[in-house]
Amino acid sequence: MKILGIDTATKFLSLGIYDNAKVYEYNLEVGRQLSSLLVLTIKRVLDAPGLRIQEIDYFACGLGPGSFTGMRTGLATIKGLSWALNKPVIGISTLDILAKNVRESDRLIVPIVDAKRGLVYCSVFKNKNGSLLRIRPYMLLSPRDCLKEIKGNAIILGDAVELYRDKILMNLREAIILDKDYWYPKPHSIIELALERIKRKEFDSSFKIKPIYLYPKDCQVRK
Repeated sequence: MKILGIDTATKFLSLGIYDNAKVYEYNLEVGRQLSSLLVLTIKRVLDAPGLRIQEIDYFACGLGPGSFTGMRTGLATIKGLSWALNKPVIGISTLDILAKNVRESDRLIVPIVDAKRGLVYCSVFKNKNGSLLRIRPYMLLSPRDCLKEIKGNAIILGDAVELYRDKILMNLREAIILDKDYWYPKPHSIIELALERIKRKEFDSSFKIKPIYLYPKDCQVRK
């Protein structure tokens, strides 16, 4: 089995390939160059182990929440490949991918992502029997309201930590804040979640998969 997974909802392009138990990982800070680099990077990463895009059995894609342009660019590319090759797609929230960066722990896991405008994207997870379980919805909140969702002994990670570290430490003295190495999606986390969902047969066609928008009014097209 072969899987190609990407997440483009942050400033990084995170790209992972699963090839019969081997995992190849690639992270690239792309900023606004994502649209010009994405397809070329996919090709280069596939070429490295001698794979062809036609050999991929499943595609996986981060759905956000995060950068509107990044989400749309990544998802459009994966949907196009899935449709052209008639292969299934696994859509995974970027917050799930971030939470999966935390290995085994009995603490709550809280990814917080800068949503601009003084808000954060967040959710709350815990590990249960070796699997990641989401116990709160995907939320768009002020930092103050986000902190109300968190118990004191939680593990907190994500790029919003850089903005609100002092506020977090002031309100949650028992919290563990992870460093920058854990703030962005990891390719192996995308692959691990994709494998879990393939095992449960939780995948879809390219026509039905959609990004997770938590700013719905900003995404409407008005005549």
